[in-house]
Amino acid sequence: MPTHWLKFCAPLSIPQRIMGWHGSAWWPARRPYRLALMKTRRSVRYALSILLVLLAALPSSAQTKDEKKAEAQLRVVHGPVEDKDENPLPSSVVYLVNVKTKAVKTSFADEKGQYRFSGLDPNVDYEIHAEHGDLTSSTRTISSFDSRRDIEVNLKVTKKKKD
Repeated sequence: MPTHWLKFCAPLSIPQRIMGWHGSAWWPARRPYRLALMKTRRSVRYALSILLVLLAALPSSAQTKDEKKAEAQLRVVHGPVEDKDENPLPSSVVYLVNVKTKAVKTSFADEKGQYRFSGLDPNVDYEIHAEHGDLTSSTRTISSFDSRRDIEVNLKVTKKKKD
């Protein structure tokens, strides 16, 4: 049997374990190189993980810019609630109805008779009316074609509510 097969079959001696199974001294000499390579790989992995985190954060900052832009385009509807003599009616209930979804938002008039709805989508039509006691105002429509961002709607409470 050739002697090179003995290297695979026979147990290694201590000097062979230190220098390598084949008996040359190249393995211990390359050990510092391998440590440096491992440190470099670790540094590259660390840098890639930081880069991945930064890339993941970029779309969220772009979303905030889009959200800010969309928020700047939102509408505000406000105004007074008055009786037939144009006296303010505090604590009146104002109803804002999304025409498409029929979702209703309510607001109470303050002590000066003023109401306010903010954060309204400019691409949606709304209907608004006020109620105070057994009286109601006429229903007004706020169109999506109205390009104003700040819309004032005066609501006069003059009609009796329909039961």
